[in-house]
Amino acid sequence: MELEQMSEEELMSTIEMICLSKVEEMHLIGYEYVTSDDIWNCVSSKYEKEGVPSLHQLVNDILSLKATALMNYMTISAYKGSSFD
Repeated sequence: MELEQMSEEELMSTIEMICLSKVEEMHLIGYEYVTSDDIWNCVSSKYEKEGVPSLHQLVNDILSLKATALMNYMTISAYKGSSFD
């Protein structure tokens, strides 16, 4: 089945599986604390500025995510989320 023909539920399930696959890859190279939410948030954060991509591009972005880009994103997110009150 083509991604464009999937229901929203099927699409989200497929994206979750792709993110989990990427999590397993990250775990294999030593990033044991990475979650599928981390993967999704990292990839989807760039779409806030660029707009929603095609499904093909979205899947490609998840699969091609590099550990360094993910770690940079997580570091910046943790810093921005820190409260210095």
